[in-house]
Amino acid sequence: MTLVVLLLVVLLLLLLGGWVVGLTLALLGYALTGLVIGALARLVVPRTEGLGILATILYGIAGSLLGGILGDAFDVGSFVRFLLSVVVSALLIAIFSAGSPRRTSSF
Repeated sequence: MTLVVLLLVVLLLLLLGGWVVGLTLALLGYALTGLVIGALARLVVPRTEGLGILATILYGIAGSLLGGILGDAFDVGSFVRFLLSVVVSALLIAIFSAGSPRRTSSF
């Protein structure tokens, strides 16, 4: 009986480990996608010098998720969904970088 319980515990730990690894890889994928989409959105929006790389990634992830939701709602293809993600990220960057303080160089 203890062997069965031990095997069930090992099986549960393996399943939990696989779930954790899968979640980690999914989050890494979201971060990389957010970086790419955020970088493309920063190219579209002028004067974003005060925005850091972490904010770019976070706005990219948010824009990617919102663009994907809008794309699913309107039932469009993956290319249009990608463009929606870039546009939403650009809007988020434009809105939130307008209120951020600018970095000025003093010589």
